[in-house]
Amino acid sequence: MKRNIGILLMTVMTAGLLFGCGQKEEGGSVSTDGSTSMEKVIGALGEAFEGENQGVTFTYNPTGSGTGIQAVSEGRCDIGLSSRSLTDEEKGQGLTETVLAYDGIALIVNPENPVEDLSMETAAKIYTGEISNWKDIGGADQEIVLIGREAGSGTRDGFESVTETEDACKYRQELTSTGDVITTVAGNPGAIGYVSLASVSDNVKVVSVNGVMPEEKTVKDKSYVLQRPFVLVTKTDQELSETAQKFFGYITSEDAAEIISGAGAVPVN
Repeated sequence: MKRNIGILLMTVMTAGLLFGCGQKEEGGSVSTDGSTSMEKVIGALGEAFEGENQGVTFTYNPTGSGTGIQAVSEGRCDIGLSSRSLTDEEKGQGLTETVLAYDGIALIVNPENPVEDLSMETAAKIYTGEISNWKDIGGADQEIVLIGREAGSGTRDGFESVTETEDACKYRQELTSTGDVITTVAGNPGAIGYVSLASVSDNVKVVSVNGVMPEEKTVKDKSYVLQRPFVLVTKTDQELSETAQKFFGYITSEDAAEIISGAGAVPVN
């Protein structure tokens, strides 16, 4: 009798363990790594995905575009996040890019700065040091303090590519996150910086470029020229896990467009 009870208990425990493992496997997880500019967009999409898929775990590691590309290449995350297009070299290393959305790169100044608009040419001259005082472009008699992102940043790559200032910018500070750029510009009356449109906050002032303000409509119709893609990076010849593939399909579908717009970016779909 005791032997039968023992066998029954063992059977129940084994079934419980199997059932528990089955639940965990059914939930699954998806990990992303990369662009800090994509924080609002990917965060909103991850939250929505978790809400619609009970038991699923979504993670985002804000390390910068270059690090995110490296992370997916080395298998340290499911999906890399980049706010720039992949280079031919990166594609040749077995990586594939999928454009999720487009983002305007906003030029920001301190709220005390009276300057309202900059041409693309003027922005380039500012960042290369040809124009170094705000008085020369309608501002106060004050040195222009150039704030930018670190090497490998998708935002920096996008800004320098569009303004044709690669390797020529005279940065005072090269910061490692979008938030740091905003905080620094907000605290320095002479500063100028560039950040993702999706990340702009009320404590800085956005200036128009060529007379056009960055917003969803102007990014979508390309009239705002200072823009770049938000890219999902995956391994070309390696399938995603079931959960990661489900997440990828979800965020690239038309159903996700409203969430992407709500986060300040312009969806492809």
